[in-house]
Amino acid sequence: MSGYGAYFLKRLAQFVLVVFIGINLTFFITHFTPIDPVEQTISALTAFSASSPQAIEMMRQSLQELYGLKGSLFEQYVTFWRRILVADFGPSLSGFPTPVSSMIARALPWTLGLLFVATLVSWLAGNLLGGLAGYYRNNGALKFSGIILMGLHPVPYYIVAFVLLILFGYIWPIFPISGAYPMNKQPNLSFEFVGSVLYHSFLPALSLILVGIGGWFLGMRSLVSNVVTEDYVIYAELGGVDRNRILSSYVMRNALMPQITGLAVALGSIFNGAIITEEVFGYPGIGNLLIDGVQDGDYSLVLGVTSISIIAVSAAVFLIDMLYPLIDPRVQAS
Repeated sequence: MSGYGAYFLKRLAQFVLVVFIGINLTFFITHFTPIDPVEQTISALTAFSASSPQAIEMMRQSLQELYGLKGSLFEQYVTFWRRILVADFGPSLSGFPTPVSSMIARALPWTLGLLFVATLVSWLAGNLLGGLAGYYRNNGALKFSGIILMGLHPVPYYIVAFVLLILFGYIWPIFPISGAYPMNKQPNLSFEFVGSVLYHSFLPALSLILVGIGGWFLGMRSLVSNVVTEDYVIYAELGGVDRNRILSSYVMRNALMPQITGLAVALGSIFNGAIITEEVFGYPGIGNLLIDGVQDGDYSLVLGVTSISIIAVSAAVFLIDMLYPLIDPRVQAS
């Protein structure tokens, strides 16, 4: 088997193991919590009307079967995995009878689009500015930008989101403060609708970018500062090679490898930040859906969102792992 084939199988096995362990933890944590979604639903349904014990018992059995909570813990576990394999999480408690999978399918593209743009922009801008700052260490503008980015980096996502919301939603009402598109528009692929989506997503994406770019800047500047002291860089400078070519071909290309690994690791943490950011801006993504599910005690929805999130983040890390050997062939030998 070729080196890349063995690397692929190894990473695929790790991906399957991570997903399996993560989803199992989700199952057991939710099933060992003191909250019983069936009894909670029965209490809500019978709060304002009297029902016979026989009717309540029939309702209890129907709900247990509907939400995969019938039988022993092992039987529930088997039912859970059977539903996971076909992406069936049952109906939502708060949005009954809408299936959880349909609610996730509507929300997931908004979160993926927001995260992809915010992650890509912050990664590219942070690495570019960090590489320039590490190589041109006496540049005043780069030093000033580094101070600003380092100051923003430790600030929580939701603080930046609230500041942007107040500045550009109330003091200077330039951007909308909630939603992903105007309520009077139907989703379509027209330029007008796409433009409104970009307009509404600007503040949520900007809050993620401003916080995320500082980490990439610091990491890249530190890596470049170490690479510029290598003999091959000094030899190229003494040989009269153009400094821009040295920066792009010799310095940043070699310093970029750890940043690619960091991109995979950061996907999970940025996803957590997006949950709060979506709630602040009322963005109809997975984060907003998860918070609504927790507040409403929607057991099925929380279980579905966490399972899909584990799979999505693990798949993103797996894809980046697959691209890594194409950039640095030495990885296949490790």
